[in-house]
Amino acid sequence: MVIEPKPGTYALILSCASSARIRVGRLGTMQLQRGYYVYLGSALGPGGLRARIAHHQEPSTRPHWHIDYLRAHTWFHSVWLNYDGRRHEHEWARAMQKVKDATIPFRGFGASDCSCPSHLYFFKGCPTQISFRAECLFEAAADESLT
Repeated sequence: MVIEPKPGTYALILSCASSARIRVGRLGTMQLQRGYYVYLGSALGPGGLRARIAHHQEPSTRPHWHIDYLRAHTWFHSVWLNYDGRRHEHEWARAMQKVKDATIPFRGFGASDCSCPSHLYFFKGCPTQISFRAECLFEAAADESLT
């Protein structure tokens, strides 16, 4: 997949084979679980999605974001993305909470600047884009009916 240097929203799918306890900056300590983590974010700055995904593909030697701490203990599995100049990670977080078998492993993760309970979700098995898209389409339809 060629990722363009355009702004957009992304979902990182990370696999984890560890059950270690890790420190996540000032957020605190997180107990890892074996399975898959989905992290939701946006990349609206220079380099857009290409630069942000490139940053996330390799574990960070100098952690900056919450996800950088988790990346040191997970493997990059795949990425879902949407090119758009608006932030959608909050809508995606609402949709992800409704996906079957999704749980919030650590409240506040990636969401220190918003009211979302988390931008990180956990699945015992690999999540599918099909179930996520179904929830996103439902969210979009629900939002449109309010206007």
